[in-house]
Amino acid sequence: MSAVTAAAPTRTGPTPLTTYGTGFRAVTGAHPELHLVVSIDAHEGPVYVATEDALYVTSVPVRSTTNSSRPDPVVAVRRIALDGTRFPLEPDRVTVVSSEANGANGMTLGLDGSLVVCEQGTDRSPARITRLDPSSGAATALATDWQGEPLNSPNDVVVSRDGAVWFTDPCYGFLQGFKPPPRLGDFVYRLDPTTGRLDVVADGFDKPNGLVLSPDERVLYVTDSGANQEAGSFHPSRPHHVVAFDVDGRHLRNRQVLTVTGPGIPDGLKVDDEGRLYVSSSSGVLVLSPDGDWLGRIDLPGAVNFTFGGPGRNVLFITTDTAVWAAVLEARGVEGR
Repeated sequence: MSAVTAAAPTRTGPTPLTTYGTGFRAVTGAHPELHLVVSIDAHEGPVYVATEDALYVTSVPVRSTTNSSRPDPVVAVRRIALDGTRFPLEPDRVTVVSSEANGANGMTLGLDGSLVVCEQGTDRSPARITRLDPSSGAATALATDWQGEPLNSPNDVVVSRDGAVWFTDPCYGFLQGFKPPPRLGDFVYRLDPTTGRLDVVADGFDKPNGLVLSPDERVLYVTDSGANQEAGSFHPSRPHHVVAFDVDGRHLRNRQVLTVTGPGIPDGLKVDDEGRLYVSSSSGVLVLSPDGDWLGRIDLPGAVNFTFGGPGRNVLFITTDTAVWAAVLEARGVEGR
């Protein structure tokens, strides 16, 4: 079953770029290219699975009021069967893994090859972190609450090499009108792979959003998108920055603001194998040095989230709500991420 929206503008050729520093050429190479992969309502995810040469994404939420006083977001998890670096692709390469994925948002690849999914939940179904079998669509809950109180709206997730699950949990479901008032703060959590214990590892955020570990897993980066409250809003006096923590086992230490982004809020967050940081903004994908210096931007308005993939791990797949795009770069992603 395919699921495709109206065609996005075709845009194939040299990647439109804005350069801020000399180090950006090492990211883009001499001839970066930008390709439309497929027109589809791809919102979040995205996860590249090298053994399948496939990309998994979550769809743009569609509101349904069935049996609920608050509109529930209906979200699907979809699979795009890629073909190396041949773009664009035929619509029938898009299939549905799960047609109603409990408000799914961010995803990552588990150590066992499953998808680890942030389910925001609905008015009738609780938020949770799940393990999703991509072959069957079956989901198993990994975390549903902290000390007996329900999670808010899990947003993004990363799995470290020891199997620990790190995720953000802002209360966007309440702000967007499909969840009751939150009973927990807007925290960052770590789920222990051995004990199953869920710990709050960071607070003090307005709206923790994207997160990623450095290649050596000694640093955890988290975006705070508090400047976005109501849908489409931007409150410049509220946080729109990237925070870095030193990782000390199951603890986070030495919090520092790495950079304040603009225009718009930061959302998705990834690193390449040199430790450079990729951050979404309203104008595209901002690329930073590991110290937070601005190197440049891949200009693609509407960029929401992204991941490295492709046979050489040098293709940045970018979701924009109306399509998936592929920026072919010199930089390479971290293997297995």
